[in-house]
Amino acid sequence: MESKPFVLSVKALVRDAEGRYLALRRAPGSNANAGKWDFPGGKLDEGEGLEAGLLREVFEETGLTVSLVRVVGAAQSDAPKRIVAYLLIEARVESGEVRLSDEHDEFAWTPREELPKVDMVAQFRAFATEFAVRAPGA
Repeated sequence: MESKPFVLSVKALVRDAEGRYLALRRAPGSNANAGKWDFPGGKLDEGEGLEAGLLREVFEETGLTVSLVRVVGAAQSDAPKRIVAYLLIEARVESGEVRLSDEHDEFAWTPREELPKVDMVAQFRAFATEFAVRAPGA
């Protein structure tokens, strides 16, 4: 049996001034997880650093400028031709208003404790449940 390669995807848990987190709903035409909620972010471009890539992805998907705060978790998904490893990083909104890309059709600022109730993509459900009960800053 041939093993599948791992690829890295970075995701941001974007927090606003009220302590809520940004969730994005994947557009109906999305080739993966259409209609499910996700966190902004994605794969890095070749040669791109983690921080630069995540800041770029968040801006492209939301129009927001953010600053990265800390790593809050990890997850993985098993795709047909690869295993995607996700690094989840908390970020703080610095400026901008949410302006969605074509990848998403809706957004919601969600209180931390409500994240497990969101119809999240499968790979982040366990993380959302654990994160919701974790002490802020932990």
